[in-house]
Amino acid sequence: MAPTQKRKFTGKHFKVAEAYKEDHSKGAMLRFEDSLPRLPVPTLQETCERYLKSIHPLLTKEEYAASKEAVANFQQQASKLQDRLVEHAEKPETKNWIAEWWNEAAYLGYKDPVVPYVSYFYSFRDDRKRRNPAKRAAAITTAALEFQREVVEGTLEPEYMRKKPMAMSSYEYMFNTSRVAAEPSDYPIQYPPKEHQHIIAIRHNNFFKIPTHIDGKQLNTTELELQFTKVYKAAQTAPPIGALTSLPRDQGAKARANLLNASRNNTAALKEIESASFVVCLDAASPITLEERAHAYWHGDGANRWYDKPLQFIVNDNGTAGFMGEHSMMDGTPTHRLSDTVNALIVHNRLDFNNPSVRSSLPDPQAIRFDIDKAVIADMASAQQQFATTIAAHELRVQAYQGYGKGLIKKFKCSPDAYVQMIIQLAYHKMYGKNRPTYESAATRKYQLGRTETTRTVSDESVAFCDAMANPEIGHAECEQLFRKAIDAHVKYTQLASDGYGVDRHLFGLKKCLKEGEEVPDLYKDPAYSYSSSWFISSSQLSSEYFNGYGWSQVIDQGWGMAYMINENSIQFNVVSKHLGSERMSHYLNEAAGDIRDMLLPGLEAPKAKL
Repeated sequence: MAPTQKRKFTGKHFKVAEAYKEDHSKGAMLRFEDSLPRLPVPTLQETCERYLKSIHPLLTKEEYAASKEAVANFQQQASKLQDRLVEHAEKPETKNWIAEWWNEAAYLGYKDPVVPYVSYFYSFRDDRKRRNPAKRAAAITTAALEFQREVVEGTLEPEYMRKKPMAMSSYEYMFNTSRVAAEPSDYPIQYPPKEHQHIIAIRHNNFFKIPTHIDGKQLNTTELELQFTKVYKAAQTAPPIGALTSLPRDQGAKARANLLNASRNNTAALKEIESASFVVCLDAASPITLEERAHAYWHGDGANRWYDKPLQFIVNDNGTAGFMGEHSMMDGTPTHRLSDTVNALIVHNRLDFNNPSVRSSLPDPQAIRFDIDKAVIADMASAQQQFATTIAAHELRVQAYQGYGKGLIKKFKCSPDAYVQMIIQLAYHKMYGKNRPTYESAATRKYQLGRTETTRTVSDESVAFCDAMANPEIGHAECEQLFRKAIDAHVKYTQLASDGYGVDRHLFGLKKCLKEGEEVPDLYKDPAYSYSSSWFISSSQLSSEYFNGYGWSQVIDQGWGMAYMINENSIQFNVVSKHLGSERMSHYLNEAAGDIRDMLLPGLEAPKAKL
């Protein structure tokens, strides 16, 4: 049971004070889960006030007046929806009122291809000791299996935010799981990890099953390296079965049915892939530049993958490596921790990677065979053609800004995340002469089954700052004042969103409470509603000193995907669009980062000594 929640009113929203009880019978990882508070339901009034504030900088006076009237009507029209939502949230079986709706609407019911619209990637820094790809794959696998062991045994320590435990339930969908293409909606499938102790290696479109344990004992790194070496030697070019998972989801469901209908053997083959702990893709590529690496890990060649798996480690022929994730049941923070930990274990040699022993009982990797017919061949051809067209519609640039990082930003006494959000806003303003709706993800994992809420970055304060920077008549001192107001506004909204008091999830939940045949409230018909939630910039931060890349796609055709990492002495942006000028945007990000630094540096300079 959830603890009694004491609400303390501060300002215009409630903050929740909790006492966390530990249930050690669930293991260390999940010991706080049942005592985490439930996601709150904001009041109509506070959401309407916050919504109006968020759209004000995006609209003309006339548009805002019309929206204000629509919101006033909404407060009356939506009262019954609010009552239904509160009733739903307070049901004993409802741990999180949005969780099931959101998984369906945002992910499992999403019909566009997983790649590139749902997939995301991390690019790992090079491992100088392991240029050999089999050696690199073996070390990554060893470290990932150690992380899996902690998850399966429940010994992984929970994550904390401001000393409060975060929900760890999504980790249960990390290993031995897969997304399954189906109609009318996809679904996740899970297998018991102790009964499916194997991984899948893919090379030249061939799938190989590699047991991770023999007689209850995990393979050491030397044994894994031998297994991967055998895969490299055995793999000949095969039909691109993995391409089927790149199709739009309705087509993917039909392609899966065709594959299963082609042969009884294919059912068992699919199960081996979907039940695997994770996948290691051994690519026949040697990416060098940051852009080449980003393309390799974000989408690859469209075939040497199984895009429905949530965890895919990619190792290239030149030893470079990275990670690709599938988003439906997990957000980026769990896989970020996985990938960061895997690299940390390797870099700091925290595991025994050097045991030279090889057991005589070590079996060869088992090739997984698919029987294909004309229908499957046609599906693979269609998948490859559509994949090529989709990827060609995108352009990607990496802005690896080396001028400074969070070290200097903290000296400026700024939130690093809010600071970089203003870099993005200023860069967009430089390119377009205005600001448009911007999404940044805020974690709500302080609540049971918590995932994300939207931080609406554009504010009256951020627009005033960008306008001032574009005006040569306004000096640095005044620009800095406006900048700090913009930073403060962003930090406040982010905190509200993390506390469950953003506007987007609440408005989504209210709309889900409409019954068939009921009149849609005015707010949802107002053009400002759809415009203000059209993410011309979709942004998020996950940072690691072990990564040299991180990113994903834009979410609307007229928009940008901007993932960024804030490291101690650098800031990196992954810039994706549908040929809107990613090279130019990358330039503006560099320029904006320099402009803000130059604006703030005088304040750090020590006063000149008197002669």
